[in-house]
Amino acid sequence: MPRVLILHATVGTGHKTAANALAQAFQVRQPGEVRVVDTLDLTPTFFRKAYAQSYIDVTSQAPLFWGLFYTQSNIDPDFAEWTNNLRKLMESVSIVDLEYLLETFLPEIIICTHFLPMEMLLRLKRRGKLPQPIYCVITDHAAHTFWVYNDIDGYFVGSQQVRDQLVVRGVSSAIIHMTGIPINPTIAVPKDRAAIREQRAIPLDCPLIVLFAGGVSSLKIRTIASNLLKLASPGCLFIVAGRNETLLEDISDLQPGPTMHLRIEGYIDYVDDLVAASDLAITKAGGLIISEILARGVPMVIIDPILGHEEWNADYIVVNGAGIQLRMTEMVPAAVGRFLEQSLWLEEMRRGAAAAGRPRAAHSVAEIIIRQFDSKVHA
Repeated sequence: MPRVLILHATVGTGHKTAANALAQAFQVRQPGEVRVVDTLDLTPTFFRKAYAQSYIDVTSQAPLFWGLFYTQSNIDPDFAEWTNNLRKLMESVSIVDLEYLLETFLPEIIICTHFLPMEMLLRLKRRGKLPQPIYCVITDHAAHTFWVYNDIDGYFVGSQQVRDQLVVRGVSSAIIHMTGIPINPTIAVPKDRAAIREQRAIPLDCPLIVLFAGGVSSLKIRTIASNLLKLASPGCLFIVAGRNETLLEDISDLQPGPTMHLRIEGYIDYVDDLVAASDLAITKAGGLIISEILARGVPMVIIDPILGHEEWNADYIVVNGAGIQLRMTEMVPAAVGRFLEQSLWLEEMRRGAAAAGRPRAAHSVAEIIIRQFDSKVHA
């Protein structure tokens, strides 16, 4: 098997998750050397901290500004050119150790799950210093101009709308592969819902509603949870706060309702078990989390999407009949209550989720890349 270098950037968790999923898929097919590298580790400390933290700060503290920047840099040609040129200059200057990595690891295939390393890789390629194929995996259901390069060897996208956006921007349709967004390959393996519930001490006799709350404000989560607990329909509300210790403390005093069980956890290592055993997931619209949930055929209520890419992800869920998106926090319990009362609605969304899910996406990407590599080797 060829040496494969997979580059991501820890701006959020999705890009790294996709990179690790691809690594697993390559290693399952043929044992070989696959290396996953955070591109930010190849940059100076000040750049690494500023790059990652600025995204978190802007999207959480100034979401309207982020939304405006995302939209304008995507649709205004002059603004897009200016921001792209500035970004590319900063990135190519800052990724100081990438050439050393390429010279020492000698990858035969390079895959990027974030646009950060693309400009420097392509500069080397244009100068004839990088003959290896370069692939790009887009981890949302939107192709922002930041992702668009016409001289790479292939794109892997999650949906038709991303493919169409790339084509409109001048990318050849021949190099775009609609595989789905890569997720952990083990999610393709069926799981026994009842066995999971027994193992995780979750009631067997009522609908399970999972609230992925880590990236949402305490006030919003408290509003949603406290009203879900008042619903007349029986159920079990399982809140996952992730690594958000402030949220975990803020909601620790919540109590079960008359007919609604309650479980609150912080970080857990069995998210897929929880999704597989659930009847409905309430979540933000990160590209990886919604892909993992779709792969298990679980319907969603999307809340609090980040303006820009998460709005596209949320709309993708709605268009595919796999869930709904709600702008008003107060409407979430009402919607969940209706779904619990009208099981046919939930079943219809479950079918939509299963149809949209791509549990083998990582395998599909690996298969296409290895097939192309083998065809060139034996040409």
